Amino acid sequence: MKTTKLSLLAAAAALCLLSSQAAFAQKKYDTGASDTEIKIGNVEAYSGPASAYGVIGKTEEAYFKMINDQGGINGRKINWISYDDGYSPPKTVEQIRKLIESDEVFLVFNALGTPTQTAVQKYQNAKKVPQLFLATGASKWNDPKDFPWTMGFQPSYRVEARIFGKYILKAKPDAKVAIFYANDDFGKDYLVGLKEILDKSSAKIVAEESYETTEPSIDSHIVKLKDTGADVFVNIATPKFAAQAIKKIAELGWKPMQVMTDVSISIGAVMKPAGLEASEGVLSAGYLKDASDPQWKNDEGMKKFMAFIDKYMPGANISDANLVYGYAAAQTMVQVLKQCGDNLTRENVMKQAASLKDFAPDTLLPGIKINTSATDFAPIEQLQMWRFKNGQWELFGDILSAETGG
Repeated sequence: MKTTKLSLLAAAAALCLLSSQAAFAQKKYDTGASDTEIKIGNVEAYSGPASAYGVIGKTEEAYFKMINDQGGINGRKINWISYDDGYSPPKTVEQIRKLIESDEVFLVFNALGTPTQTAVQKYQNAKKVPQLFLATGASKWNDPKDFPWTMGFQPSYRVEARIFGKYILKAKPDAKVAIFYANDDFGKDYLVGLKEILDKSSAKIVAEESYETTEPSIDSHIVKLKDTGADVFVNIATPKFAAQAIKKIAELGWKPMQVMTDVSISIGAVMKPAGLEASEGVLSAGYLKDASDPQWKNDEGMKKFMAFIDKYMPGANISDANLVYGYAAAQTMVQVLKQCGDNLTRENVMKQAASLKDFAPDTLLPGIKINTSATDFAPIEQLQMWRFKNGQWELFGDILSAETGG
């Protein structure tokens, strides 16, 4: 009897210990997270030269308000703190320090800009505060070995260039390619991606011509490239220069296949100034649905997006791609936090962000999915080609992947 009693007491004690260990294991918090809230920080260009992107931050704020109205994430409300950095690196440093050291945020999410985020990358990694889903296309954010606390969101310039390279090979296996690119990190990133594909192929890069953003006109570069006899023109230029290139190609009567970065797909800022007729047939690629395009009217994801806009951002300009972008980024952030459960440590956030499998936000094109791993910090590595036709962009073909086989 005594032995049985002791056994029962021991079993009860063991059970008690196990349950307290389980409770302890269930809830873990770092600074900025608790039973009731998750503090998310952000810096955005609400003013300054990149203020058009400010709507991204406003969309994310509205999305998190919707999540809070629905009860939050595992019962916790999101406390969103977003500051204006005017797209100025010194200001970014100041605001990020404020978020981390004064506001004590759990993480920084979807902060905007390559120069601005480069200014705080080492600081955030030293502090071990997630610099998560950055709103910039630089390929350097995918470096989990050296910067384990930094991850981008959208397809990088290099990823996009690899996809263009694969498309060129499929359309013209023996292409003679002329590359026109900006002499900066953006242009050079593209160049690397293109060469990764084209250098190992039957296609030939016959010319590489760079330009400086201080040049008043790039016409002489285009004349030079035409004289190479290239039958494919890759336009890695920002809007003003992309438009000049398209216009000059038409004036010269040169008819190469034109592939242009999605940085310059604006109809108002590029295609119209270049001339709609001159722009006919230009190719690019994308990964987001266009909320103003009637083809998505009955799409389930876009129905959710439109319901969100109607309730939380009434009157917003749905043709602004920054809205569908901010929505997709916020939805992905929420998915990561859901996956964290009650283990809200910064380390677990990065682990979950690096464990996304075929996640498909409502506003991404059908078939494009988010996948990450401990060695792959590039969430979106697929695009679909589109062609400029009759004054608008039309999707065509299959989803293309940056991976060599896809």
